[in-house]
Amino acid sequence: QGGGSAVIDMENMDDTSGSSFEDMGEMHQRMKEEEEEEAEGEAGAAEEEDGEFLGMKGLRGQLGRQVADQMWQVGKRQASRAFSLYANIDILRPYFDVEPVQVRARLLESMIPVKMINFPQKIAGELYGPLMLVFTLVAILLHGMKTSDTIIREGTLMGTAIGTCFGYWLGVSSFIYFLAYLCNAQITMVQMLSLLGYGLFGHCITLFVTYNIHFHSLFYIFWLGVGGLSTLRMVAVLVSRTVGHTQRLILCGTLAALHMLFLLYLHFAYHKVVEGILDTLEGPNMPPFQRVARDIPVVSNAVLNTTAKAVALTL
Repeated sequence: QGGGSAVIDMENMDDTSGSSFEDMGEMHQRMKEEEEEEAEGEAGAAEEEDGEFLGMKGLRGQLGRQVADQMWQVGKRQASRAFSLYANIDILRPYFDVEPVQVRARLLESMIPVKMINFPQKIAGELYGPLMLVFTLVAILLHGMKTSDTIIREGTLMGTAIGTCFGYWLGVSSFIYFLAYLCNAQITMVQMLSLLGYGLFGHCITLFVTYNIHFHSLFYIFWLGVGGLSTLRMVAVLVSRTVGHTQRLILCGTLAALHMLFLLYLHFAYHKVVEGILDTLEGPNMPPFQRVARDIPVVSNAVLNTTAKAVALTL
């Protein structure tokens, strides 16, 4: 029995040992599989992390492009809006929407000074009448240039006339508006352009008459009468819109001086002084040149015949 038990134990030992080897192999295989799974898991996690990183970068790139596109669109809309603002003619429509009857009434009012200081006098905020007066002054000045035989070395007569008239209108209006701002006068730039533009009505009348009738005394009468009335009208309006005696004196004196001197310049710069030129060249007491017929003696026919025969014999 003891030997049999020994054999049984040995068999049991072999079976146990065999099963232990099998278990060890399975454990080793499992460990390899687990390591492979862990390696695959780590590789997958690394790929996922890389994908997430690349995804974040792609998302940031898309957001940057979207922001840049939005900024471009906003800038484009603002630029187009600004361009349409200056190119749209509807903006200027209120300044030129005026009836001819109103323009005629304002032309007459520009020659009538009104003494009203306690309340600001009304100024028409339109530019149709002033612009037409400036073009009229350009035409009158061009006529004076042609009749006075003015020679322009650089440029043309039309360009010179347009530059002179529009330069005065825009330049003096801007200067008086700046001076009015310093003197606390209640006036806008459009009102200043309208006021000075209608003030050129007196200049147009004076130059139209004196360019066709060459008398200096007549010019000085129109200069003081017609030009002075239009200047007094503008001065009265500025006085009613300015507070302070010193400010009124500076503003109104500057405007009156510039307006009256401009009329003198237009007259003497492009006016044909025919009488003065003739007096300078011929003298005050020199009589005009006259053609005098000379007496030619009458030659008789006998003398002519004798002379003809003598010439024939000689030949």
